[in-house]
Parts: sequence; C-alpha cells; structure tokens
Amino acid sequence: MIISRTPFRISFAGGGTDLAEFYKKSSGAVVSTAIDKYMYVTVNKYFDDSIILKYSKTELVKKVDDIKHPILRECLKLTGLTRGVEVTSMADVVGGTGLGSSSSFTVGVLHALHAYKGEYVGAEQLAAEACRIEIGRLGEPIGKQDQYIAAYGGFRHIEFMPDEHVRVDPLIFPAGAQAKLLDRLVLLYTGVTRKASPLLRRFRAKFTAKADALAGMRELAERSRRALERGDVDALGEILHEGWTLKKSVAGGVSNPAIDRAYDVALKAGASGGKILGAGGGGFLLLFCKPGKKAAVVASLKGWRQIPFRFEQEGSKIVYVSG
Repeated sequence: MIISRTPFRISFAGGGTDLAEFYKKSSGAVVSTAIDKYMYVTVNKYFDDSIILKYSKTELVKKVDDIKHPILRECLKLTGLTRGVEVTSMADVVGGTGLGSSSSFTVGVLHALHAYKGEYVGAEQLAAEACRIEIGRLGEPIGKQDQYIAAYGGFRHIEFMPDEHVRVDPLIFPAGAQAKLLDRLVLLYTGVTRKASPLLRRFRAKFTAKADALAGMRELAERSRRALERGDVDALGEILHEGWTLKKSVAGGVSNPAIDRAYDVALKAGASGGKILGAGGGGFLLLFCKPGKKAAVVASLKGWRQIPFRFEQEGSKIVYVSG
C-alpha cells in the first residue's frame, strides 16, 4: 500500500498569467504558497484484475477505458497501471473552493501510482505530468500554477515562459517575516462551492480586450515578491486589493453582491485587502488584516466560517509505504 499527501494552496498574485494565452506572448508569474490542508491518495493491490476507485463515488471496472473519472482514467493510462489496483482519495477541504484541489488530486494520484510501481519522481516531473493530463489530455481551461505549487510546496515565485519552461523559486523571507504574514491573514469559507471551468472559459475569452489588466496582474506578482523578500509584509494588503479589483475587471462572475458586501464590511472592520481564491464566484475569501484588526475583521463577518491554516514547506510526498 502507498499513501501520498499533497498540499492545497493559496495564490496571492499573478493568477491568470499562468494561462497559455498570456505566457506564450509575455512570460507569466505568480506568488503562491502551499498550506497545511491536504489531499490524500491511497493505492493498493486489488484482489483480482479489476480496477476499483473510491472518491465521492465508487467505480469498479474491468478496463481502464471504462473509468468515468477523467483524471483517474488518464493518470492510470499515463503510468501504465491498467489492472488489479485500488485507488482511494480523501481531502481535508471540499473541492470547488479555490484551493487548487483538482490539481492537488492529480499530482497526488500520479505520485502514489508512480510510487506503487517503485518509481521515484521529483516535483518537476509530477507537475509537468499533471499539466499534461489536465490541460493537454483533458482540455481543462486552467493554468499551470496549481500543479507546480502542489508538487513543490513552500512559498514560491513561479514563472511561466513562452517556451513552456517553468521556473520555480523559493521566496526568501527575513527572520520573523513569514510568521508576521501568517498573523495578518484570515481565510473564510463563503459556504458556496462552484465549478471553476465555466468561469475560467469566460476569463480566457476576455484576454485580447483585457491584456493591460493581465499585465498588471503579472506586475503585482513581482511587487509581491519584492515586498515579501524585504520583509514588508503589510504591502501585501494593498497588492491583494489591487489584484482583486483587476480580476473583477477582466470577466464577470468572479464575484457577486454577497461577496462584494462582505469584502466592504471587512475593509471597514480593518482589512486592507483580500480576494476570492481560485476562479471566483464562491469558495474561500482570503483577507489581509491591519495590525491588531484580525479579531474585528472576523467578528464583522458573522456566519462566515474561519478556517485556521499554516504555511506548508513541503510539496507532494509519500507518507506511507507497506508491503
């Protein structure tokens, strides 16, 4: 039996520039961090030649081509495991909430399947294979940042080059700055899950008309990197606010009246910026609070569930091997 553990993520700046429509013309960049919420995937030998898959549903099939779950089907095909295997997944957070769960799932499944075959794979291979499956084989309208932060972990500046090369660099914080940043952040659940694909397709359709906004998002990633590496964590609040404003200008559907009202309430209570994570429309609201204002911000949003979290320094890893 093999168990993989793969982190979810929070993206601070640059979202959208990891889509090929942007980085093929001008390199994209994001600043993201893995967090201590995880996807767990178990792979074990099944007692006959069938394939059994357990996620929100259960599938028992004789042939890999009969698998309905597209990611599981393509991961099994890519790794060449086509019979006699059981795959089970569990997660700390429900999907469709903007934490990159789909890509964490893909990376985690690939990692566990490779390990089951006795193959060591590094973060770069895991991320590249996950992109090949989600974007290449399945045609999902997503970018590359989620696969890379899930595979590498840590606090990262990730660049996406026109030639498809991806550069992943750690952010080097001054002493105490990362803890100070964590103390400023609040993660709140809106209570709404959504499918990211329709929102992302709408987002991609606006690229030509909104090129300046996307270039601005890339610049916000660079500003975030510079601010955090010099220890100016409070600058991130304004950067988040600018990014949220830009994102809403690119395509409709990333926000709604309830989210806008909550965001305005949070600003009045002491937040300096924030954003809906992922494609938007629901999921998690990330807020950056001014010093001493965190409790007031949380109290101002009654009914919004706070999710405590910490930064995760490791990416996808094999946490259990048996037999």
